[in-house]
Amino acid sequence: MHPCVCLSAVLLATMHLWAQVVPSATGPPPDTGDETQMQTPPPVNGAAYPMTLGAEARSNYVSAGLTVSAAYDDNVIGGDSAAPVGDVIYSIWPSIMLGQTTPRIRGTLMYSPGFTIYHPTSALNQVDQNAAADFQYLLSPHLSISLQEAFQQSSNAFNQPQPGISGSGQAPPVSVIVPFANRLTNETNVELTYQFARDAMIGGSGMITSLNYPNPAQVPGISNSSSRGGSAFYARRFLGKQYIGEVYEYSRILASPTNEQTETQTNTFSTFYTFYFMRTLSVSLGGGPQNTTASQSFSPTTRTWAPSIMASVGWQGTRTSFAASYLRTVTGGGGLIGAFNSNNGAALARWQVARTWTLDSTASYSVTKNANALFVASSPGGHTFSGTILAQHSLGQHLTAQLGYDRLHQSYDGIAVISTAPDSNRVFFSLSYQLTRPLGR
Repeated sequence: MHPCVCLSAVLLATMHLWAQVVPSATGPPPDTGDETQMQTPPPVNGAAYPMTLGAEARSNYVSAGLTVSAAYDDNVIGGDSAAPVGDVIYSIWPSIMLGQTTPRIRGTLMYSPGFTIYHPTSALNQVDQNAAADFQYLLSPHLSISLQEAFQQSSNAFNQPQPGISGSGQAPPVSVIVPFANRLTNETNVELTYQFARDAMIGGSGMITSLNYPNPAQVPGISNSSSRGGSAFYARRFLGKQYIGEVYEYSRILASPTNEQTETQTNTFSTFYTFYFMRTLSVSLGGGPQNTTASQSFSPTTRTWAPSIMASVGWQGTRTSFAASYLRTVTGGGGLIGAFNSNNGAALARWQVARTWTLDSTASYSVTKNANALFVASSPGGHTFSGTILAQHSLGQHLTAQLGYDRLHQSYDGIAVISTAPDSNRVFFSLSYQLTRPLGR
């Protein structure tokens, strides 16, 4: 979806506090009182695991807020400099959000512009934008449609809401992070599911993503990319809490470096199994063969077969929420040029340690290796690790303070923008004021 269309669709919406997880409509379908209704298992649900704690759950509300933050980062220039350059970074984020939950509808609309000021590297000053929509709608008791849309215009990867963790193996993982380059991203996911019997359902989904760096001089060695994909699945429930199914996934990823283009197409056939220990706690496993066709300008097309593997767990509790995932697949894009064998893992945890204190922690890694033997020497791949620790303290009904630390380490030979100074450490403090009012009765 074009950014202008996305922004107009969420004009009356908001972002949560910038350091928090984006709220999601993912999870059990809206409660219809029908215990025979199936859930859409995480391996075929394109949205992220919900991470809101019990005390944070809200419905039918409008919320407006303002977040101000100060941070110090020891590496804002990266590979453009022979040595890392540290900066103090100030950010201001006004926001507005709308949420609605009914027996048939669950959704949120969000919009938040941002203003980021760097000192002394004022050339990096930037106006940012974040917009998102997340909806689930029951067309009938057993037919539902869901939509997730997210748009970001940003120059600071650390200022963005955490994307959450999905149990699906469809979304292409982003491997390379250029923390302080101007970047436009957009992602749209639509899914339709139909429960045609008491213990059987089918569904399909489509996904479009784009990654664009408007100023190529900021990102030498990094490419723009776009992807299109879709999936279809059949799932069967047995013994009330167990799901088994088959899924077919297709993706087409284009990367556009200077004067050439690479294309990666994948066809994946997998079997998945999900066990619901309870409605808010599940474990999923899946895997199967994946066929990859990769082409690059002035080079022969290659075709390979390899296993695709995925695993995930999600738990949403009253005082603790946790999600983790692992994905082994072949993909492209994400700033890299070509097709890559990719191993990715991520974990996210939230813990309300006291009535006014909450701790968040996240960690993720990505290890990539070029799937085309002809280009291993020139573009071998690399690895990324990132992590965040965040403490949040409520100072009153509307005021919240946050203190956190981010760590980013990357190693990619031949990518100049990160090869000279691959590490980044950041500490930050923020104050947020949030005013929420109920809608309706």
